[in-house]
Amino acid sequence: MPAPEVRPFRRTDRDQLTGLVNLHVAAVVPGVSVSVNTVLGDLERQPGEFITDPWVAERTTLVAEQHGHVLAAAHLLRYRADAEVGAPYRDAAEINWFVHRPAASLWPDADLAADLLMRACLARCARWNARVRYADGSLPAPLVYGLPRNWPHIRALYESAGFRHTGDTEVILLARVADLPAAEPRPGVTAERTLGECGTRFTARAAGRTLGHIEIDTALARPERHARAAGLADIGNLHVDPAQHGTGLERWLLARAAEWLRLCGVDRLAAYESAADSAPLALLAGAGFRELTRTDRGWEHRPERVQRPGR
Repeated sequence: MPAPEVRPFRRTDRDQLTGLVNLHVAAVVPGVSVSVNTVLGDLERQPGEFITDPWVAERTTLVAEQHGHVLAAAHLLRYRADAEVGAPYRDAAEINWFVHRPAASLWPDADLAADLLMRACLARCARWNARVRYADGSLPAPLVYGLPRNWPHIRALYESAGFRHTGDTEVILLARVADLPAAEPRPGVTAERTLGECGTRFTARAAGRTLGHIEIDTALARPERHARAAGLADIGNLHVDPAQHGTGLERWLLARAAEWLRLCGVDRLAAYESAADSAPLALLAGAGFRELTRTDRGWEHRPERVQRPGR
């Protein structure tokens, strides 16, 4: 068997790359996969990242191939250095995502392929002469961002290459809509449905006063990109007046949202919270949510701190 070869992505790799991406997506969130069109579109532009995507000056995708099999792939971004770019991203390079097959009897050289590809990624960042180097795991699928705990092989690779977790940790939660709180009467309180910042908004009002609101995004699966995420929505925003804490208003809003989700044919609802915020995590757990995974956001290349592995 020849040694793995690192080279630029070719369109003929699209089916194997999509399969590799979907293997990683499936380990994070159930019932979600992406199409070839979704993956190819992500390599050219990321419309969901409407703030940072316009700052990108250059994109490149590399693969590690062995005997016709794509064992690893990475997508890299170089951000512009001008004043329009946000300070943390200005003149930065980023491994936007990195996927590779874990070593197994079927793929004995998978780790070697991943190591060779990582070296090529760092070499590309060096040629870009970037001010700082970041890494992430933002695949073009709902709920897959940061570095999910379900990818220990990617974490080990990032750490051995000198990347360190410098950001926060988020908990991704998932609930079956059928398990959300049932609607209960709340005298004097009405729910108004409008368009919100992050989706459909349900606002609780009483005596002309706003008590709180919840926003639900039912468009996680962009139809033009053909992601298989039907039946999945997420909470884009949940806020109540501090005076309403402990009154059950959050559960009441979730019940209003659940009624709407059933009409939409949505059977699963996702939520995101900081791992450090115990109160909202307890609230969601009590409302039928369960922890799906934890993801570590913010990875920066700090090679001077690397402890070289023995392998």
